[in-house]
Amino acid sequence: MDFELPEEHRLAYESALQFALREIKPLTPELERSDDFPRWLWQKLAAQGYTGIGIPESYGGSGGDFLMAALVARAIGRANGGIAMSFGAHLNLCAHNILRNGTEEQKQRYLPKLASAEMIGGLALTEPDAGSDAMGIRTTARAVDGGFVLNGTKVFITNGPIADLLIVYAKTKPEAGSRGITAFLFETKTPGYHVARKIEKVGMHGSPTGELVFEEAFVPAENVLGRVNEGYRVVMSGLDLERAFFAVSIVGGIEAALELSLKYARERQQFGQPIANFQLIQAKLADMYTDLEAARLLAHRALWLAQQGQRVSKEAAAALLFTARAQWRAANEALQIHGGWGYTTDFEVERMWRDARLAEIGAGTTEIRQLIIARELLGLR
Repeated sequence: MDFELPEEHRLAYESALQFALREIKPLTPELERSDDFPRWLWQKLAAQGYTGIGIPESYGGSGGDFLMAALVARAIGRANGGIAMSFGAHLNLCAHNILRNGTEEQKQRYLPKLASAEMIGGLALTEPDAGSDAMGIRTTARAVDGGFVLNGTKVFITNGPIADLLIVYAKTKPEAGSRGITAFLFETKTPGYHVARKIEKVGMHGSPTGELVFEEAFVPAENVLGRVNEGYRVVMSGLDLERAFFAVSIVGGIEAALELSLKYARERQQFGQPIANFQLIQAKLADMYTDLEAARLLAHRALWLAQQGQRVSKEAAAALLFTARAQWRAANEALQIHGGWGYTTDFEVERMWRDARLAEIGAGTTEIRQLIIARELLGLR
């Protein structure tokens, strides 16, 4: 039994962490104000090969596997959670999805541009009336000569305001329910598409989120991802991997909260001594460390199993369920350790606190994750 990362994965993580602390962390105040992920930062990530991890070199990628990509996201998340989320949406939700489900022509056309950050990617599934009930989408794709015409609205789309390429899910056979959904590769320069608004969020600034509108927007037939009316297969092919990927990414937030708490506890003086000497503070630190280790092991194992081709619905949901809760506990305790200063914008724990809340909502809510685990245990698939 070996619970440590292979050397190449460990080196990739450590290198990405140094990059993130040097290039991304200092940008946080400006990103908090602008809530933007600037193009030049995408280019810096691409120059390091990060936007191409998990994509074979034959498609312009930098090689490696999905675990290595998730570890880079974890390192970025240790510096800034919002940037890590946008990075994950671009790489895991879009590029890796095309790698799994695309035709050879689609891979050759889009993966090099995504790996080089010439194009920024995202995934558009959620709608105003379709969140946890993802198969209840209302966006339609009407067949026409040479392709399909999309009509509908998507919301809460990570990278929506800045994306060049989106994987869009729409109903091609509405009466068939989940068996009438098709996935499309949609270029956002297409007429009939526009960003209705950039959604202002409590946290995860630096990761722009949008409401997107499709009005008679044409997509060619060769841009169908997978098969017509089998978009549910594309969705299901990535859900376990997505949950495991983001579970690994979230570990970075727990690490950052513990790191800041240890530093502050050693420096803050009360009653003539550092608060690190107080047992109640020590208990909080011990719990944060324990959560970190458990989250790391759960998340790494789930993603490792997923990329072996195993079905890991239960394991991936459990990993994300636990890591999301652990991140919230860590952020909450970090703010408590900082006391009144933690509730001000002078210290970054308040940002971590705001960012952490999303982890129990995105990529399937806590309640959906619990249902998945329970149904797997009970054999109610």
